[in-house]
Parts: sequence; structure tokens; C-alpha cells
Amino acid sequence: AMDPQQCMPLHVVWEALEDAGIAPDRLAGSHTGVFVGTALTDYALYQKANRDADGVHSGTGMALSVVSNRVSHRLDLRGPSLSVDTACSSSLTATHLACKSIWEGESQMAIAGGVSVILDPSIHVTFSKANMMSPTGQCQTFDAGADGYVRGEGAGVIVIKPLSRAMADGDRVYAVIRATAVNQDGHTSTITVPSGEAQADMLREALDQAGLSSSDVGYVEAHGTGT
Repeated sequence: AMDPQQCMPLHVVWEALEDAGIAPDRLAGSHTGVFVGTALTDYALYQKANRDADGVHSGTGMALSVVSNRVSHRLDLRGPSLSVDTACSSSLTATHLACKSIWEGESQMAIAGGVSVILDPSIHVTFSKANMMSPTGQCQTFDAGADGYVRGEGAGVIVIKPLSRAMADGDRVYAVIRATAVNQDGHTSTITVPSGEAQADMLREALDQAGLSSSDVGYVEAHGTGT
């Protein structure tokens, strides 16, 4: 039994490598890191309610650590392999760690992204009782009328390399990451309430590391909750 959250990254990683112009089989033995953001384990809840479905592979098939490890195992990648859980920011934090791994010389290349599959209603019910879900079914980010968020599922990854090496290898380059930053909200009214001050501090830190100012920013693509 394998959690779909372990299966889906195998597909999107292969597609991402092909899109980058990198032959997956040529990465065997390389110091390529894998960093995948994932949080909830709906499949484990399903398995718990269906003991007859348990088998010899259920342990590894439901482990969040194996979400990233399975990619490393399949492609024989020898760099760090981390499954990252920071809730809604898991995939972005995974990307931050991937960049750090490259900048520090720990990884020659990195695969970073996230996966989420909704299989069990219990989490949805819990979030609804906490008034986190939008009753209108719309995630109205940055809107004063925001009344909650809408859950989604899927998988996505990006391939990250030092720019000089990507250019030398003739890879397809979509963007250059100048800097990344991560922090925590600290103490707020409740553990799920974000801190605008902390988020602003993080943005300033990233801009400082990149040697840019807010006036240099022409486009923002943000994780958009409506809570």
C-alpha cells in the first residue's frame, strides 16, 4: 500500500527533469537533493479504518519521510532527502532548504516542491468546525471580505541548479532565485493566527539578502489564504 503522496512526486519529478532538459537516469549517484513539502496524512487515516488493507509495505507506504526518500531511491540520488512539514508553507520552506543546500555546496542540484492529496473528510470537518473554511467556497486573498480558505490538492516541483552550471549544461532556465528567507510567527492570539509583522520582517530579510528594495519588485506571486 502506497500513499498517493509518494506516487505523485515520482511523476512530476520526471516531468520536471524532462522539461529542464535533464535525463533522469544520468543523475544516478549524484549529490542531488530532494526536498518535498507535505503535511497531512489522509491515506494513513484511510488505512487505519481498513485494517484488512494493511500489508508488509504499509509502514513505508504511509511514512511522510518516504515522500522524498522514494524519489531519491528511484533515481539513486545521494544528496539530502527531506520531507518538510510547515503546514501551508511546506513547499516554500522546502524550496528554501533546497536553495540553502546548493549555496552551501551540500547539493550539486536540488528538486523542490510539494504534494497534497485529500482522501479523508475528517480534516475538512475539523477545519470547518474551526471556521477556517470559506462558506462561500472562495479564497479571497488580500480582500477585506475574505471569510476563510478553500482546500486544494496536487503536486508540483522545480529543478534548481547553480546558474553557471545550468547555463553550461544547456538547461532550460525559467528564473533565477536571488535569495530566500524563512521565519516563524512567534506568539499570536492563537497558534494558527499569522503575524503580519513577522511576515513583513521575512520579506525585508529576503530583499536585503538579494540586495534589492521593495521598489524593485514588479510582480508578486503569493501563497493566498483567506483566513
